[in-house]
Amino acid sequence: MSFSKPKLSFWQIINMNVGFFGIQYSFGLQQSAINPLYTFLHARPEQLPLLNLAGPLTGLLIQPLIGAMSDRTWHPRFGRRKPYFLIGAIFCSLCLFAFPFSSSLWMAAGLLWILDAANNTAMEPYRAFIADKLPEKQRPFGFLTQSFFTGLGITLANLSLGFFKNIITGESHTSDGRSGIPYWVFGSFFVGGICSIVSVIWSITTTPEIPPTAEELAELKARKKGIFEPIREIFAAIGDMPGVMWRLALVYLFQWYAMFCYWQFVSLSIAKSVFHTTSDGNKELYEQAVVWAGKVNGFYNIVTFLSAFGLVWMARKFSAKYVHIGCLLMAGLALLVFPYITNKELLFAPMVGFGIAWASMMGVPYIMVVDSIPKERYGVYMGIINMMIVVPMILQTLSFGYVYQHLLGADPANAITFAGVLLLLAAMATTRIKRDHVSEDVVIPAGAGH
Repeated sequence: MSFSKPKLSFWQIINMNVGFFGIQYSFGLQQSAINPLYTFLHARPEQLPLLNLAGPLTGLLIQPLIGAMSDRTWHPRFGRRKPYFLIGAIFCSLCLFAFPFSSSLWMAAGLLWILDAANNTAMEPYRAFIADKLPEKQRPFGFLTQSFFTGLGITLANLSLGFFKNIITGESHTSDGRSGIPYWVFGSFFVGGICSIVSVIWSITTTPEIPPTAEELAELKARKKGIFEPIREIFAAIGDMPGVMWRLALVYLFQWYAMFCYWQFVSLSIAKSVFHTTSDGNKELYEQAVVWAGKVNGFYNIVTFLSAFGLVWMARKFSAKYVHIGCLLMAGLALLVFPYITNKELLFAPMVGFGIAWASMMGVPYIMVVDSIPKERYGVYMGIINMMIVVPMILQTLSFGYVYQHLLGADPANAITFAGVLLLLAAMATTRIKRDHVSEDVVIPAGAGH
C-alpha cells in the first residue's frame, strides 16, 4: 500500500530537530572540555585515546540496539522514537551536572561512559525520526537541519568555556589533594545539563509521530518477540545491507579516525604552536590554550550552522556525493596547515573549510544512503551507520596511543597532520559511492533475514 507523507513546513522541521541542539551541546563539551578536563586531573597525553574509549564503545553497543528496538516500538501516546529521546536526555542531563564534580581521573572516565550511553540513546533514533516523518524531497533539508543544530549546539558549548573562565575563578581539588578542575568548567556543564533536557522536551511536545498503517501495525505485531530479537535483527540487517553502506564504511574508517585525533589533540597542538607550552608546563598558558581551542571549535561550528542550509542546495544541484568529496578535501587541507600556524588569530582561517566539512559529515552521508534503506529498518540501519562511525573511533582509542608515541614522535602537531591525511583518503574513498534506491512501498516481510 502506497502512503504519501505530508509535506512539513519550515518551522515544523525546525521544531522536530530542536532536541538535536541539546544532544549536540553535550557532544560539544565532549569535543572541547572532556580531554582538557582529563588533563586537569593529571592525565598524560598518551592516555587520552584510551580514556575516550567510552564514546565509540557505547555507540557500538547502544546505537544499533536502540535503533532495532525503536523499529519494533509503537505506543499510541508515546510513539516510536520519542521515548528513547526522552530517556537518553534525562540521563545525559544528570551526568552533565555530575561531571565537573569528578575528584579523580577514573571517576571522570566512568561518568563519560554513562554520558555517552545516554547521548547515544537519545541521538540514534533522531536520524530515523527524519526518515520516518519527511517525504523524500524534504529529507536533505531535514538531515542538514540537524547539521545546523549540531553547529549551533557545539558552538555554544565551546564558547561557554571562555565565557565562564572570564567570570568564575578558583578550582576544585582531586582526591589526593592536588589542584583539579577549575570552577569555570562547572558553568559549561550545568548549562549543558539544562539544554539537553529542555530542548528534547520541546521537540517531543511539538512534533507528533506518524502512526503506522494497519498493514504496518500488523507486520510490527507479527515480528518475533524476545529479548534477543533486536540483536538478531541487527545481524540480519548487516547481512542484507545495501552496497552503498559498505562503501560508506570505508569513507567513515578514515573520516572518523581523523576526527577523533583532532578532538583529542587540538588543545595540545594550540598549546605547542601558539602558547609554547604543554599540559605539564605553565598552567595558566595551558588554560589559555584550552579556551582558545574552544573558540576555534566554536568558530568552525558557527561556519557549520551558517553553511548547513547552503549544502542542501548544493546536494540537490551537484549530488550529495560530490559535495561530500569537496568538503572532505577542504577539511584535510585545513588540518595539514593548522598545527603550523603560530598566530592564534590566524587559526580561524583553515577552520572555515573544516566547518563546512563538519556540516557535510553530520548530514550529507545520510542523504547518500537513506533512499537505499527500506523504511521498516530505518532505525536499525541508522544504528548500523553509527556503528561505522564508532568502529574507527574504537580503533583510534586502542591504537593511536602507540602511533602517537612511537610513530609521530609524541608531537601533537604530527597528530593533527596525520588526521588531515586521513581526511584526504576519506575524500578519495567517497568517489566509490554509488547510490542504490529502494521504494518506500517495499515492505520487509516479518522474519525476513532471520
